[in-house]
Amino acid sequence: MAVSNAAGGSGGRAPTTGPWRNWAGNVTVRPARSVAPASTEELAAAVRAAAADGLTVKAAGTGHSFTPAAATDGLLIRPERLTGIRAVDRAAGTVTVAAGTPLRHLNETLAAHGLSLTNMGDIMEQTVSGAAATGTHGTGRDSASIAAQITALEMVTADGSVLTCSAGESQEIFSAARLGLGALGVISELTFAVEPEFLLTAREEPMPFDEVTARFDELVAENEHFEFYWFPHTGSCNTKRNNRSQGPAAPPGKVSGWIEDELLSNGVFRLACSAGRAVPAAVPGIARISSRALSARTYTDIPYKVFTSPRRVRFVEMEYALPRAAAVAALGELRALVERSGFRVSFPVEVRTAPADDIPLSTASGRDTVYLAVHMYRGTPYQAYFAAVERIMTAHEGRPHWGKLHTRDAASLAEVYPRFGEFTAVRDRLDPERRFANPYLRRVLGD
Repeated sequence: MAVSNAAGGSGGRAPTTGPWRNWAGNVTVRPARSVAPASTEELAAAVRAAAADGLTVKAAGTGHSFTPAAATDGLLIRPERLTGIRAVDRAAGTVTVAAGTPLRHLNETLAAHGLSLTNMGDIMEQTVSGAAATGTHGTGRDSASIAAQITALEMVTADGSVLTCSAGESQEIFSAARLGLGALGVISELTFAVEPEFLLTAREEPMPFDEVTARFDELVAENEHFEFYWFPHTGSCNTKRNNRSQGPAAPPGKVSGWIEDELLSNGVFRLACSAGRAVPAAVPGIARISSRALSARTYTDIPYKVFTSPRRVRFVEMEYALPRAAAVAALGELRALVERSGFRVSFPVEVRTAPADDIPLSTASGRDTVYLAVHMYRGTPYQAYFAAVERIMTAHEGRPHWGKLHTRDAASLAEVYPRFGEFTAVRDRLDPERRFANPYLRRVLGD
């Protein structure tokens, strides 16, 4: 473990106060003060100052978590100045990046260097540290989450010290801190494994629910990245298969791409969701129309342009990670729930996969995983629907996504995370006074 006491300083731009809200608008907090450090030294100074004043500390990303994971009434660390690429090491196949850097900037910079992450989620607005800390993932037969691609990290701990760790240096801390929920310290810098840029061919096409579920194992096995969306109240799905390609690049046309990704997936979809919120009885009919709106298409492009897509329709979300073998049974129960209930669900259910990894609090820790994500349009009552879905997921040994809505607590989570105690032991060692605690962490990790 490399530890240093960072130099003093004011801790970044002058402290400010005011409310902070997440992207979905369901979390609002008023920290005692907030700062935007521009360096690791300024970040460390801010943490030391907060400790001297008896304040808790949380770091905010861009607010794409639906849980209050970043909420604090103490010191809020803002990300906007702790940004930038710090090193690109082609020989080692790594890139080192400041924690507040948006994934969009990382992806665009890597592309300029002819490099890429192996896998990623479907939005680029998150900061790199926020994405890692909450377990952001895409879909993949062999390639795993953002956190699983981290090879080293730098973190400011509770006393303001700067700690560096990797698989070869303080391995126990590194293992936990790759997906640390902000409970171990404030990440200042991350190093990711990267590879030479490649091309992906995306094949999107409608497919009936019964066919997708009957062929699920086959579709996952045959494709590097397979996912699908089921439209509740219908028997229709939209599938997406992403596989490496020799090229040439053949991106979507400007007009056709805009129609699919902006007009239909955002503009028209927003209008449909608004209509469904105003007239819930219309939702099943709207869903049938929506399920037929997107047509089959195939295109080839660099990874981040295939993996990611714009998300302009605001919603709330709950996502559960289940053992891969439970996928079809859980989906069948979810479909039966929607059919027999009075729930009116305008958002499709998203289904993705991930291989097992070795991170203690990863939702894919130790087991091949399927992810089932349910959404509701912002402003639509969601609690009863999510509660009913959560009962299904919990019965299948589900693990909730750390940044998405759920009601689980530390006692129940310890039952589905075999290495839960390993993580909390590292937390006790690094933050015994709970400088980085908040109500959410006390619920999911204990106190």
